[in-house]
Amino acid sequence: MTQNLSAYRIFYTAANTGNISKAAKELYISQPAISKSIQKLENGLGCKLFSRSSKGVFLTEEGKLLYSYVKNAFETLSLGEEKLHRSIELGIGHLKIGVSSTLCKYILLPYLKEFIRRHPYISISITCQSTNETLKLLEEDKIDIGLVGKPKNRKDIHFDFLEEIEDIFVATKDYLKHLADRDIPPSRILQNATLMLLDKNNMTRQYINNYLQTNQIPIQDSIDISNMDLLIEFAKISMGVACVIRSFVTAELAEGSLVEIPLEIPIHKREVGFVYKAQQKTTGALEEFIYFYETFHPNPENFSDMAAKNPGS
Repeated sequence: MTQNLSAYRIFYTAANTGNISKAAKELYISQPAISKSIQKLENGLGCKLFSRSSKGVFLTEEGKLLYSYVKNAFETLSLGEEKLHRSIELGIGHLKIGVSSTLCKYILLPYLKEFIRRHPYISISITCQSTNETLKLLEEDKIDIGLVGKPKNRKDIHFDFLEEIEDIFVATKDYLKHLADRDIPPSRILQNATLMLLDKNNMTRQYINNYLQTNQIPIQDSIDISNMDLLIEFAKISMGVACVIRSFVTAELAEGSLVEIPLEIPIHKREVGFVYKAQQKTTGALEEFIYFYETFHPNPENFSDMAAKNPGS
């Protein structure tokens, strides 16, 4: 392009107004400056762009050809500015969330559903890892925010509490009857049952291991399972006693397909919430998400329905 953008802006405005005086007022410059810019543009292009009369200025055939392209160019620029302003207003951006598959299904989904409805222009990516892996990804700046069980002694991250979760042991009536037929009393179920637990790298498993050790409950037989959904499903086919989160099996407990095993010493509830780096510079998308979850309260019934529609996910 041999001419500068301001010259084309003057040409475009003069063509739209059809009057040098009106173009000068619109652009806040003098009439002589308008005329001089048009003349310089015509000289540079080697053709006349306007015909002049007492009523104003009119595009020549060459001027009409140039105007069709200049018009498209300025309309494209205006569209770009509009989209930029819209992106700032709507918080368009990219949000990277880390979460375990269990917490994603049972806790994060209702938040995501409403957030996406309110902010459809924010791109979201989900990385499903254990809590320990999620915290590592946060340290490495590979995610913006994580949904985890509350970590201990971490001053480098900010934790926003969402809710408490309670770990319980469950089994089928048939499995418990099988133990009773072996004369195993209710107080000795955990010591004699096949315990199904999350794998050893999982923070929930570490929490349960600590409970068992503290209360001197030895494990004779155990199976490591990769996720909570499989724990629940294996428990429902009487493979053993599973350690699950109470709120994730409310339907099974209500219908009787699973039975809670009473504990002499209950397992302390744990806190779950969102974490992000305490000192990091937050993006617009992250700020929108933080504000959203601080003010949003998902309906527990809708939440249960969502989990029921995604079994085994």
